[in-house]
Order: sequence, then C-alpha cells, then structure tokens
Amino acid sequence: MADYTIKVRRFQPESGEGPYWEKFNVDLEPSLSVLDALLQAKDRDDGSLSVRCSCRAAICGSCGMKINGQSGLGCKTQIGEAQELAEKKASVGSGDGTIVIEPMGNMPVIKDLITDMESTHWTKIRRVTPWLLPHGEPPEREYVVEPESMIDITQSMACIQCGACVSSCLSMEADPDFIGPAALAKAYRFVGDPRDAETKERLHDLAHDPHGIYDCTHCFSCIDACPKGVAPMDQIMRLRRKAGEEGIEDPNSGHHHELAFVKIIEKKGTLDEVALPRESFTFGIKGKLKPSKRAIKEVIGALPTIFRTIRRGKVRSKWIAPHHKLPGGAQDEVKAIYEHAEEHREEFNLYIKGEEGDEEAAIAEGLEPPPHAPASEEAAQ
Repeated sequence: MADYTIKVRRFQPESGEGPYWEKFNVDLEPSLSVLDALLQAKDRDDGSLSVRCSCRAAICGSCGMKINGQSGLGCKTQIGEAQELAEKKASVGSGDGTIVIEPMGNMPVIKDLITDMESTHWTKIRRVTPWLLPHGEPPEREYVVEPESMIDITQSMACIQCGACVSSCLSMEADPDFIGPAALAKAYRFVGDPRDAETKERLHDLAHDPHGIYDCTHCFSCIDACPKGVAPMDQIMRLRRKAGEEGIEDPNSGHHHELAFVKIIEKKGTLDEVALPRESFTFGIKGKLKPSKRAIKEVIGALPTIFRTIRRGKVRSKWIAPHHKLPGGAQDEVKAIYEHAEEHREEFNLYIKGEEGDEEAAIAEGLEPPPHAPASEEAAQ
C-alpha cells in the first residue's frame, strides 16, 4: 500500500455556493486506479462526493474526468502513474505534487465530477444523424457486405462515448457551437459505411455548417485524450478528404485552404503565411485572373489579420523580407515525400495493421506463434 493525496474540485449545487477544492488522503496499491481512490474517499471520508462510474474496466465510458489537467477515464488511469505526473509537473513549478481531479471540460457541471453530457455531448451526437440511411426496401434479414469494406470504419466504431475528446477540444473552447470531435467521428462511422446511401448529403451538410468539419484546428488534443485510440481528428480529416473528392465547395473556403496549404509546402518547403490567404480565397490561375465577389470580400476581410500578424512578427511580409527557401536539396526531399504519398495513398489504421515490431523476438518470447504452426500448437501457446 502507498499513501496518496488527491485534490478534487467539488461543486454542491444544493449549498448555493460556488466550486471549491477539497483534499482527501487515500491508501492504495499504485496499480489501482484514480477511480478507486475516489470511491475510497467517498466510502471513508465523505459520502456526498459524487462521481459517475459503472464498469470500472474502460468499456462503459462513464467515469470521464480530468486528471492533472488531462482528460481521460478515471478507471483506466493508475493512481501511481497519476502521482508521477503530478510530481513531474511540480518539478517545473506547476502544482505541489498533489493529484488534481476535476470534472470534464466544455460541459456544464451538475455536481462534483458529474457533468451534463446531454446538453453538449449527446445533443451534438444526434446532430450528425447517427444511424444508417439506406435506400430501397430493407432486406428480409440484414444488409450483407464484404468484411473488407468495413475496415475503414473500425476505428470510429471503437468509440465508447466517454466524452474525453470533447472535454479536451480546444476548438470547442473557442466555439461552443462546434459539432465536436466525438460527433464528427461518429459521422464518419456512417459516411464510410457502404450500406449508407446518403454519403454525399451527409458530407454536404457537415461541410456547409460553419461549425462543422472545417472548424477543427488540428490541435491533436482529442487524439491524446481518447482512451480507445479512435483518433477523432483523423476521422475529421477523412471527412474533409471525402468532401473534397465529392467536389463539395464549402462556404468557409476550408477545402481551398487545405489545397493552398499543401501547394505552398510542396513548392516552398515551409508555410508562407502571407501567401496562404491569397491562395485560399483566389485558388488557381482562374481564381486570380477573375476573382469572385466572395473571394474579394474574403481577402479584404483577412487584411486586418494579415497586418496584425506582420506587425507582431508572426509572419514576414514578402515585400520586406522574401520567404526563405530550404537549404541545399531539402526541397527535393519534400517533393519526393509528396510523390511517394500520391503514388501509394497509404493510410495507417492502427486497428487493422497494428504496430510493426521484431517478429523473431516476439516468437522467442512466446508472444507470437512460429510461422505455419499447426492450430493445436497455436492453441497450446
């Protein structure tokens, strides 16, 4: 057993007072979870301490919370690991080495660590029509598809709706109306399903919503927070790519912005932020020779932001200092990467391919059966 101190952000609405912090001392094996610590504190010290939980096995997604500032599941986070992180933060002047536990972010708090997921999480899930929309008469039994055709959506199907990605989403902090990583990952689960017949309609809806797929800022927070490896940001990027393949022109110029970003990196190796708005709103030669009224309006609207970033030194004006080029043959290497990506069009899906390792070492350790081993030998191992 080891002694730990947890610092819990509490909120008791019936008291009429605001949130406050309270510390509890617990004694647990380091391999037990933060949820175990909370339940021990509830049992021994204060029965009013409220936390939502059920399976205690990282399956139901009930015990979402923030631990030392990071969103995740209380039942999956070991108390020993949480203590190590708290001490690491204290060593750089952040905190006092106490494990800090808070309710999830971007959601109203009902009581202590219990948040109102209905008003934020589930409302946004329903926004993306989370069910199949097939055409024609339903079959007598079920819709049968080839197993290989479902591979693309296996990652999004692994979501347990814990809300950790929503809690950590920086885009939702800036724009509470953003549909959010969990809902958009769920949207891809049906966009990528071969049985669904409304794929283009779904993509058009999500691309034209100003709080839709182009409202994501690529912060990677949802990927870090997800306890099941769903990688919601990756699913959002897949939605964007499919929307582009369908030729959907969104009112936010999000698709053209992505194309401009890719074009500039391929040409210059690094991002020229002065050229980015121009390439985004007046895309291609035709767009520059005969810009639309909307493009002119967008460029003029972006001027204050451009001048502000130049004044603060975040970007350099090409008229003052030209955009620097990569040294030596580095630009040729960048182009080679582009050519390889275009040729192979590879997309890594951890749920299908797994991680490459030393096969011989795995066989020696008994983690993998020898090649062409009989079924009986594999079962025995």
